[in-house]
Order: sequence, then structure tokens, then C-alpha cells
Amino acid sequence: MVTSSFLHCYIMVFPNTLLFFVVSIEIYKHNKEERIARTWGTIARGLPYVDEAITNAGDWLIGGDLEVIEPIKYNDGLDQYRLSPAQLREEFARRNADAVFAFQLRNPVHNGHALLMTDTRRRLLEMGYKNPVLLLHPLGGFTKADDVPLSWRMKQHEKVLEEGVLNPESTVVAIFPSPMHYAGPTEVQWHAKARINAGANFYIVGRDPAGMSHPIEKRDLYDADHGKKVLSMAPGLERLNILPFKVAAYDTKQKKMDFFDPSRKDDFLFISGTKMRTLAKNRQSPPDGFMCPGGWKVLVEYYDSLALSEGSSKLREPVAA
Repeated sequence: MVTSSFLHCYIMVFPNTLLFFVVSIEIYKHNKEERIARTWGTIARGLPYVDEAITNAGDWLIGGDLEVIEPIKYNDGLDQYRLSPAQLREEFARRNADAVFAFQLRNPVHNGHALLMTDTRRRLLEMGYKNPVLLLHPLGGFTKADDVPLSWRMKQHEKVLEEGVLNPESTVVAIFPSPMHYAGPTEVQWHAKARINAGANFYIVGRDPAGMSHPIEKRDLYDADHGKKVLSMAPGLERLNILPFKVAAYDTKQKKMDFFDPSRKDDFLFISGTKMRTLAKNRQSPPDGFMCPGGWKVLVEYYDSLALSEGSSKLREPVAA
């Protein structure tokens, strides 16, 4: 780290990039307890990301206007997906998009997700838009240990496009570099505002966005509807149209993911993220129509790689679902 004209320019060197503040910097105390409380609404121990980024960080913070001289390169085979907001806006213009709708996710894409995205495009076409384009924007920063890593999720997303579950002509896939805080209504505002900068004017939001279980008590940390409600009243989101979506589940009669119909609720099966991961770990097959075959194969391969890294001498045998 090099300091040059301390009051006017503070240069910082990171791996493969050079950054500097071009205006007078501000240095202020890192009030960790306040930051945690304002982000999560609690200071209970066990919150994800807190130890990684806050508790063990330094006691002082630096602020100021930041100029990037050279983009960061991770050299992990995924840099082509790391598009800046300006690059994303250029891509949408190249595709002649007259509407851009964003979908935030940190999990593999199953056919329920795809249904939400394709139905949103249908709704936008009915509203009169000629070429709505989807921004599939998976989170690329910190996630909890039991989440599927970014590199495997990107492989899975590629299969979703290859197998036509989502249309490559009307879909832009890019990595959203933010960490996941699991901070409920506070975080969902950040997710939405960041997509405005990337050129989105519609944002899909569902039940309990960025929610999590309480780290100590046996209950959800946030009200499931608060994330959606706060987006309708948060300052700075006036230019973003919020699109609440209906709940999707597996229709056991039609053998596919469909919107939940409470009049025949017994026909629907809800497959949670935990259930999906358990099936993949045990090399069990999900119901037909839950996820595209290539995408599911990637997920199984990921969990097989974990088993091998833990010392397994061979892959586990398939088990009937």
C-alpha cells in the first residue's frame, strides 16, 4: 500500500489490480457492533459472514471516491462472466433490449426458477415490450459452507442454457460479485439497487429474499414478507419495477414444476434447497421435470467431488429415489 499526497490520493494495490481514491479520503472508526446490528437487526452470535468480514477486520475504515485503473482478473475460467455495470448496459443495448428483468440467485437453477423467469418475460411481452432480456445474475462472493460453490453453479447454469430451459438469445448470464450476507430486508435493497446500476428496470422478488434461520433460536430471523414490502417503499428504488412472483412447486399430477394451486394443494410437492442437496449428495434422482438432466448431473458431480476429497476410494453407488 502506497500513500501519495495523503489528503488527496490514497493508492491501494490488490492482486491483479490497482485502485486509488481520487478525492480527499475519510478515515473513521470501524464500529463493528453497530455495523452488525444495522445490517442484520441483531448481534446474535453465529451470523454468517460476520467473522469473515467484520469481527476479525481492522478497527479503522477508509472512505472516498474510488477509480479502478485495471479490472480485477481472477484467472479462474469465469472472468468472461464478470461484467461491469457499464459492460452489462452495453450488452443490453447490443441486444436491442427494451426491458431488462433481473433474477437474483445463489443456488443452482431448477425448473421452478426457470418457470418464474420465462413467465416474467411472457408478462412483459403482454405489457407491450418487444424484446425483454433476462439478467441471470448469480451471486459470486461469500456464501455459506453448505451452498454450492460459484464455479459449479456456473457450470450448472451453462447446462440450463444449453438444454434450452432458458433461451440464450434473451438471457445474459453474469456474475454479481457481492458477498451474501443473508441479511433479509436490508440486503434485498442492496440487491435491487445494484441491478438498477447494471441496467435493469424490472426486478423479480419472491418470498423471504435473503432470509435465514435465527442463528440461536429455532425460528426464522426475518418475516418472510418483509423483503418484498420494503422494496415497495425504499428510497432510491423509484426507477425499478418490482415483480412479485407466485410460488412454484412440483406438480405430481403433471410431472413438472408449476405455480402452486391451493385448490389442489395435495398435488404439489415442495422441494427445498436442503432436500435438493440431500438428493444430489446421495446420488438420488429428483422427480422428472424438477431440473434439466445436464444441470442435475453437474450437481451430482459436485457432491461426488466432495466425497472423493474426503477420502472416498470410489464414487457412491446410485440409490433409488
